[in-house]
Amino acid sequence: MPASFVAPDPDAIPIHAVMADKWPAFADALEPIERSFAEALGFTAKPGSHLIVPGADGAIGRVLYGRVDATARGFDAFAAGRLSTLLPAGRYQLVGGWPDPGLTALGWALSAYRFTRYKSRTDDGPLLCVPTGTDGARLQRIVEAVALARDLVNTPANDLGPEALEAAAVALATRHGAEVRVFSGDMLRTGFPLVHAVGQAAAEHPRLVDFAWGPMDAPKVTLVGKGVTFDTGGLDIKPESGMALMKKDMGGAATALALAHMVMDAGLKIRLRVIVPIVENAISSSAFRPGDVYRSRKGPTVEIGNTDAEGRLILADALALACEESPVLLFDFATLTGAARVALGPDLPPFYTDDDALADEIARCGKAAHDPVWRMPLWAPYDALLEGKTGEINNISGGPFAGSVTAALFLRRFVEPDTAWVHFDIFGWNPTTKPGRPEGGETQTARLLFDLLSARYPA
Repeated sequence: MPASFVAPDPDAIPIHAVMADKWPAFADALEPIERSFAEALGFTAKPGSHLIVPGADGAIGRVLYGRVDATARGFDAFAAGRLSTLLPAGRYQLVGGWPDPGLTALGWALSAYRFTRYKSRTDDGPLLCVPTGTDGARLQRIVEAVALARDLVNTPANDLGPEALEAAAVALATRHGAEVRVFSGDMLRTGFPLVHAVGQAAAEHPRLVDFAWGPMDAPKVTLVGKGVTFDTGGLDIKPESGMALMKKDMGGAATALALAHMVMDAGLKIRLRVIVPIVENAISSSAFRPGDVYRSRKGPTVEIGNTDAEGRLILADALALACEESPVLLFDFATLTGAARVALGPDLPPFYTDDDALADEIARCGKAAHDPVWRMPLWAPYDALLEGKTGEINNISGGPFAGSVTAALFLRRFVEPDTAWVHFDIFGWNPTTKPGRPEGGETQTARLLFDLLSARYPA
C-alpha cells in the first residue's frame, strides 16, 4: 500500500460522513457524552467541517465529517481528502455515509502528498484503511504514478536537467521490463534536427528516450511528452516572471511517464510506446536563433519565428517518429502555451483532436475520474497563419490571437492524417492548495486516460 494507506483494521478510528440535514437523527444515536461534546463545540455537520470526538479513555473515539452534497454547485469530489492533512497520526477507516469510498480514499492520498526531497517530513501523518470493495492495487498504482510525476515536476532544474530526466525515464522503463533506446547529442542532428536545434546551447546535450512495452501484436498506443527541463525562452528571452516556474516545462514528459507506469503496472493489453524528447532551452553562442530554418524529421522546413515556442519543435520530431509505426492511438502532453491558461485557467487543460468519437470518450472519462479537460477546436482557417516566408512552416502565427489553437495546428502538420491523435495543452502545476491538489507540480489527464485505456484494453 502507498504510505497513506494500510490494510483494513477493525480497530481503526471510524470516520463518519454525515449530511447536515441528517445530523439531528445521527446525533441522537451517539452516546450521550459524545452528543454533548458535539453540541458544546457547535458541530452541526456543516459541509466540509469535521470534529474529533474523544472516547471514554480520552483517546480519539471517532471522527465526524460534514459530507458535501454532490449536487451542490462547486462540488469537489476530493473535498474529504483534506482530512489527511488535518487529522493527527493514527489509523482511520471510513464507515457509513460515504457514497464513493474509493474516490474518497484517492482524494485522501492525493491530498497527503508532500515533496520532501529537500525537507525532511517529521510527522508520520494519518493512515487510512483501504475501504472494503476498493481495488487496492489500482489505487496504489494511481497514487504512485501521480507522486512520480509530481516529484519530477517539483524538482528544480539544477537537479533535474536532461541527464536526470533521461535517467528517470529509463529507470521506469527498466522497472517494467520495457525495451529502451536513447538518442543523444550529435545522434539527433540528422534524425531529430528540431530536437537538436532547441537543445544544442545547453551544457547537457539534448536527447530523446524511446521505450516500448507489451506484446508486438497488441494494439499500438503511443505517448509523447514534452521534456523541456528548463525554458529560458532562448534568445527571445523570457522576462523574470515568465521564468519563475519553468522547471515545470517538462510536465508533459512527467505526465507521459505517470500514465505509462499505470498502464504497465496494470498489464493492459496494448503495445505501449513512450517517446520523450528532452532538452534545456538555454542561451549560449550555439543557441538557435529567430530566423533560422531547419528541416524537420518529417521533411518540411521550419522557420523559427520565436525561440520561446520551442516545445512544439521538439514535439514535431517526436510525433513524426511516433507516426512511422502507425499507432491506433497517439496522445501528446505538453506545457505548451500561456494562451491555454488565459482561455481556461490552470485547472482545465484544453485538448485537440479531429476524432469526434474519441473526444466524447475523453470528456466522459475526464468527468468520471474528476480529471477535467475541455475540447478546443482545430480551426482550419487559422492554419494559414503558420505559413513561413523563408521556410515552409513558421513555428508561431505572428499574431496575438488563438495561441493554443495555432500551436495545436502546428503539431497536426507532423501527424499522419489517419492517426487517432490527441494533443493535451496542460499546465502541470497547482497554483494554490486544494483538496487532492497540493500546491506544486501536478499530473493532468493521466488518470482519465488510464481509465479510457483500461476500458478499451483490460488486463
